Amino acid sequence: MTVVDSIAWLTVGIWIYLILGRGFFWLFREPQPVATDSLREKSVAVIIPARDEAAVIGRAIASLATQDFPGPLRIFLVDDHSTDGTGEIAARDGVTILPAPALPSRWSGKVWAMQQGVLAAEAAGPFDYYLFTDADIVHAPSSVSQLVARAESGGYDIVSLMVELAQNSWAERALIPAFVFFFFLLYPPAWGAGAAGGCLLIRPGALRRAGGLERIKGELIDDCSLAREVRKSGGRIFLAPTRSNKSIREYATFGEIGAMISRTAFTQLRYSWLILAGSLAGLALVYLAPPILAATGHLGGWIAWALMAIAYSSALRFYGRSLLWAPLLPMVALFYMGATIDSAIRHARGRGGQWKGRTETSRSV
Repeated sequence: MTVVDSIAWLTVGIWIYLILGRGFFWLFREPQPVATDSLREKSVAVIIPARDEAAVIGRAIASLATQDFPGPLRIFLVDDHSTDGTGEIAARDGVTILPAPALPSRWSGKVWAMQQGVLAAEAAGPFDYYLFTDADIVHAPSSVSQLVARAESGGYDIVSLMVELAQNSWAERALIPAFVFFFFLLYPPAWGAGAAGGCLLIRPGALRRAGGLERIKGELIDDCSLAREVRKSGGRIFLAPTRSNKSIREYATFGEIGAMISRTAFTQLRYSWLILAGSLAGLALVYLAPPILAATGHLGGWIAWALMAIAYSSALRFYGRSLLWAPLLPMVALFYMGATIDSAIRHARGRGGQWKGRTETSRSV
């Protein structure tokens, strides 16, 4: 067997493992509704960190203010030094606007804002649940009821939904389904290994047992970091994709999506150039080698490429995209690899973690 043969059949083995051995991460399914009886005694504090979100905050707040949740629900918006009138737009009955204090050292901006919401909720509570949600998320009317009912019925400490990201531009339609596919590959929902910060319900007791937000105060990838700490403390996590709750933040160009990925990609690799090199090599083997081998007529390349396309097809169907995108996943992966390299370069130049005019690097490393 030649070296090329070994690589080809290795890629086949990798894709067989990914399809069968990682919790069937690729099977995208909307969670089935659960009964919402007996929720009247439950209470929820919704905590929204917001920085210059005037374009989206009005619709997000309106969706939360009109929930069908039968119990007490209070909204805390933490205005993180916005300059565009975010707080004024969000102001309405039932919404508490909190100006974020100056950012202390060793805290990332978003986690610091979330902490202010938690402190305010503790003072106003107690509450049975905290719902951390982003300022660009529009929730379905039953969102909070379903989140709480699922936590109650399943005994979960975190219930998190990967909301449907905007797919209006050609760049979004090309790249966003793969973004979620790659996320679930890293954090298979069946394993309860991660969470999505756009919609994350957590029990206050679980948050305290995990060490509170101070435990992850310097993290840029706050959602998965919080999930990690909750798991370490014995908590249970539910994660699934949904099309009911939607992000209305748009990324009109490939450059904007690349910048979004670059913001935290090198952080995911723990700022290690060695891990970066290994990851790029692994991505090349998994995603790029199959079509290259297929182009040379190698059967193993065709099989691995076909398995890759089959796995990706579920995500495409879930988001209403044509299955003709499935064989193009290697090209999408190449784009993400480029964004990851850009992330490392930005970090080396002191420009990593840029968001809304603030440059942040994880304080935990």
